[in-house]
Amino acid sequence: MTYNARGPGALDYFPCRYGMSRLLFRGPKSKLDHPYLAFIGGTETYGRFIADPFVALVQKKTNLCCANFGYLNAGTDVLFGDPSIQDAVANADGTVVQIVGTQNMTNRFYTVHPRRNDRFVAPSAALKRLFPEVDFAEFHFNKHLLQTLRRVSVSRFEVVREELQASWVNRMQERLRKIQGKVFLLWFAEPETAGSSRTDAGLGADPLFVTPAMIDDVRTHADRLVYVVPSPLAQREGLKGMFFDPFEAHIAREMPGVRAHTEAAEAIVGALNDVL
Repeated sequence: MTYNARGPGALDYFPCRYGMSRLLFRGPKSKLDHPYLAFIGGTETYGRFIADPFVALVQKKTNLCCANFGYLNAGTDVLFGDPSIQDAVANADGTVVQIVGTQNMTNRFYTVHPRRNDRFVAPSAALKRLFPEVDFAEFHFNKHLLQTLRRVSVSRFEVVREELQASWVNRMQERLRKIQGKVFLLWFAEPETAGSSRTDAGLGADPLFVTPAMIDDVRTHADRLVYVVPSPLAQREGLKGMFFDPFEAHIAREMPGVRAHTEAAEAIVGALNDVL
């Protein structure tokens, strides 16, 4: 596959839309008029900075059409709320669902942008009561909000964290139950219990606040949990083979690299061979 640079080192992701969706997904656009697999998830599924993300590699290895519905910074709201994604999932032979963090979804304490789920929109009355000293007008992103709440009060922040975790489990269980075809849950990150150098002011590593117990609560609604932790070799390779503008280097360092995507593709293909 050939990629056109939009700047020094940048990739052209061939953005495309499906149906009437307002979301731009990574192309080339897949034809959904024959058997296919649907991949839904966040930035890792989209494959930012990667010429051949794991979705494309699975397609090459299996000769199955693999439609990439990864969306940058996606939370459960956009993954399970966009009608075009839901139509695609309903007609797919199998769906790979990347496990994303809890912070980018509307919950009892705050609302997020319906498409750009990492964007904070407004606090609820309950959050204002819980943190009366906080001026919520200064926040534009959910992680900035959560970092500030934790600095103000660790104990009150725990109430918010527990709400995010409970809402995430309920949302995932509800949505996964509705998928008719085979479902593969994908963990593509460091181990849940591991420490991480990629932390956000004490919040923890992505997928944010997702614990092994939470995964146990939702995996019963999937046919297989595909657990991918980038190997030490993949982590040592760092930015090797990735494409980005120089000013994006700090973001690229947070993303899985080329070898990590290869490892994810191999694990997914193994699960597909066992289940499909």
